[in-house]
Amino acid sequence: MNFLCSWSGGKDSCYAFCKAVEQGYVPTVLLNVMNEFGDRSRSHGITKGILEAQADAIGVPIHFFNSTWKDYEENYIENLKQLTKTFPITHAVFGDIDIESHRAWEEKVSKAADLKAVLPLWQGDRKQLVLDMIAAGLEAMIVSCNQDLGSDFLGRIVDETLIVDLEDRGIDVCGENGEFHTLVVNAPFFKQGIEVEITEKKTSSNYNFADLKLKR
Repeated sequence: MNFLCSWSGGKDSCYAFCKAVEQGYVPTVLLNVMNEFGDRSRSHGITKGILEAQADAIGVPIHFFNSTWKDYEENYIENLKQLTKTFPITHAVFGDIDIESHRAWEEKVSKAADLKAVLPLWQGDRKQLVLDMIAAGLEAMIVSCNQDLGSDFLGRIVDETLIVDLEDRGIDVCGENGEFHTLVVNAPFFKQGIEVEITEKKTSSNYNFADLKLKR
C-alpha cells in the first residue's frame, strides 16, 4: 500500500495525496516532471526550490526528472521503473477527476512499471471537491491562468469568494480543463506552511504566469 504521488504542487494532487492517506495508503515519494531545462515544473511552472519546500513540509522525498512533451511518456515510465527499485512502492496516486483520456494514460504508465494507479478524486463533483479542499484546510493560490481570468487572478487564494468569481465568468471552479493552476502553500499534514511572494507577472502563449520567490 506504499504509494508514489504524481505531484504538481497544486490543489488536486495535494488533495489526492490527502485522500489516499485517509484510505490507508502510505506516502513514500513524490514525483514531479520539470521542463527540458530543469528550471520549472512541466505542468504548473513552479521552481524546484518551492516544490522541495513542499516535500520538506510533508516529510516525504521528491523525485524530479526533466522532459520535453515529446519524450514525456517514455521518460515517465522509465522514472517510475527506477523509483520502484529505490522505494517499496506498489501504487501510484494521481489527482485527475473525470477526464477519461488522463485516467487511461495514468493506468497505462503505472502498469508499465508494475504499479496500480489510484485516483482518489475520480468522478467527484468538481465544485464540491473544491469546497471539500477548502473545508479540509488546503490553502492554494493561483500561480498561472488563462486570459479569460487575466493576471489579476494570479496570487488569489482558492476560497468561497474565488468560486463565486469563477462561476460569474463561466470558468470551471476546479480548473480541470487548464483554466488555471495552483500552488498549495499550506495543508493540515504540512509540518509548516511555505511562504512565497510574486516577484513578476508574465504572459506567454495567451497564458499568465507568476514568477514566485520562496521566502526563507
